[in-house]
Amino acid sequence: MKDFRLDKHPNIASGFKAPDNYFEDLEKRIMEQLPAQEPKVIPLFARRKTWMMSAVAILVLALSIPVYNNFYNTSEEIDAASMENYLAYQSNISQYDLINLLDSEDIQSLDVDLALEDNTIEDILTNNNNLENYIYENE
Repeated sequence: MKDFRLDKHPNIASGFKAPDNYFEDLEKRIMEQLPAQEPKVIPLFARRKTWMMSAVAILVLALSIPVYNNFYNTSEEIDAASMENYLAYQSNISQYDLINLLDSEDIQSLDVDLALEDNTIEDILTNNNNLENYIYENE
C-alpha cells in the first residue's frame, strides 16, 4: 500500500465557494428579514382578571373547608336515644341512683308542663302494653 500524505499530494478543491463579501453583509441582511419588534403592551384587564381569579379561589376555598370538615368528621357523638337505651339495659345504675345524682337545677329543667289532651292520654293507655308494670312499680 502506498504512503498517503496530505501535505505532499495536491488537494482537491471543494465544489463550494462563498460569494465575495458574503459574510460581511450577512448580519445586515438577516436583520432586514426579521420582523420589526413591537413593544409589549401590558393590558389593564390582566390585573383585574388576576384579582378576580384570586377572589374566586378564596371564595371556593372558604366554602369548601366547612364541607370538607363535615364530610370527614370523625367525632362519634352519641345520640340521646342510644344513651338512654344503654343506661336502661346495659348499666348497673338504677333509676334511683340517677335521681340521687340530679341536683335541683337538673330537676327544674326536667320539670316541663305538658298539656296533654284526653284523646292523647287515651291513645297512650290503649297502645301501651306495659302499663301494669308501671302501676306495680309505683306501689
